[in-house]
Amino acid sequence: MATGGSDADSIKRPQFGTRLLTDRSKVFEHNAWYYTCTSILTNLYETDAGRYWDEFYTQHQNRFFKDRHWLFTEFPELAPKESTETESIVKCESKEIEHADNNCFPGSTSNTRILEVGCGVGNTVFPVLQTNNDPNLFVYCCDFSSTAIELVKSHPDYHSNRCHAFVCDIVDDSTTLPFPENSLDIIVLIFVLSAIHPNKMQYALNRLSKHLKPGGLILFRDYGRYDLAQLRFKKDELREMMTSAGLIEEQNTIDRRLQVNRGRQLTMYRVWIQCKYRKPVKT
Repeated sequence: MATGGSDADSIKRPQFGTRLLTDRSKVFEHNAWYYTCTSILTNLYETDAGRYWDEFYTQHQNRFFKDRHWLFTEFPELAPKESTETESIVKCESKEIEHADNNCFPGSTSNTRILEVGCGVGNTVFPVLQTNNDPNLFVYCCDFSSTAIELVKSHPDYHSNRCHAFVCDIVDDSTTLPFPENSLDIIVLIFVLSAIHPNKMQYALNRLSKHLKPGGLILFRDYGRYDLAQLRFKKDELREMMTSAGLIEEQNTIDRRLQVNRGRQLTMYRVWIQCKYRKPVKT
């Protein structure tokens, strides 16, 4: 007696473990692949990453926005400063730039400048803007996806006098950043470096370090080694990359947590790594 379906069914549906992705043009023919040709898949996401992220944000829109309630607890540097002292602001006739080396650029009149790389739809940007009402604060945010940036700009709390969102592939040296080197006080990297090809991680950190002011700070949070999501960073690996970029360690900790879904009676062990590295002040 047949128990596995008709012969026609067995022809249409390959046996488990035999569906191989060897032709990148056929990636959407099935909703799952058992094995992939590594070089094909790597090249697929390297060359078409922008399109895949655009499709993701187009599908999810603002449903992907989640307020990071832990943000100011873990990174109090993003909260308003207690000091009420104000510094004189040099007027700039134009906020637009053609080259980042110009004296006038978005946020050039601000005393404190923050950049978030891989901003998505604004999970960090908008809590910062809503909480930190310092008139001398300016926030930059960039993402690989033009769709994500469009969603950020359409947010009711987005105002060009306080924020500048732009499309950028941080590892593409042909892209121009809208601010000069040595101009940023804080750079935020939250679950971003793990999305960059390992061969390009050091370049990304080196480039970002150049745009920090002396004394500026990188705030970093990402997947730790053996996290549920993927195999990622160890403390010494990040320490080596950050110090190679000329930064000094202030924090490098592993955050191990047991997350509980009480409604579904599920538990998940998560491992994150959190770091703070500062650009030394030249003497």
